[in-house]
Amino acid sequence: MTDFFAPETKSELHQRIGTLEPSTPALWGKMDVAQMLAHNSITFELALTDKHPRPNPLMRVMLKTFVKPIVVGPKPYPKNSRTAPVFVVADQRTFDTEKQRLLDYIDQAHGLGRQHFEGLPSPSFGKLTSSEWSTLFYKHLDHHLKQFGA
Repeated sequence: MTDFFAPETKSELHQRIGTLEPSTPALWGKMDVAQMLAHNSITFELALTDKHPRPNPLMRVMLKTFVKPIVVGPKPYPKNSRTAPVFVVADQRTFDTEKQRLLDYIDQAHGLGRQHFEGLPSPSFGKLTSSEWSTLFYKHLDHHLKQFGA
């Protein structure tokens, strides 16, 4: 799996996001490109802010048991996979605003570095290693950038 915290990965992600335009069509799925950018920002919000409520204890156990291995494991996400309600972006978004917000979150997480994320708890999965955070960040971004041909 590509290392999110490697300097070349940050450059790669910026370049790929830079190829997107407001009219870039999805190759699959229901989101438009601005919604996809907002959707990806939620991953970083969950790691870096308290903006979203934590799942209840029973849901956390289920997420840790059944979803965590998929999210931090090596297999790519299948196209059109279901998403948790917190990640659903159904309203219209402004492309330039969402693009910059995602780039800023990538820069912030990258700048904090691997050490910051070692043992940092995920609201859904409990403590994660920095390698698990790296996989979570990159795998999700890669999946959705491929969804838009980037």
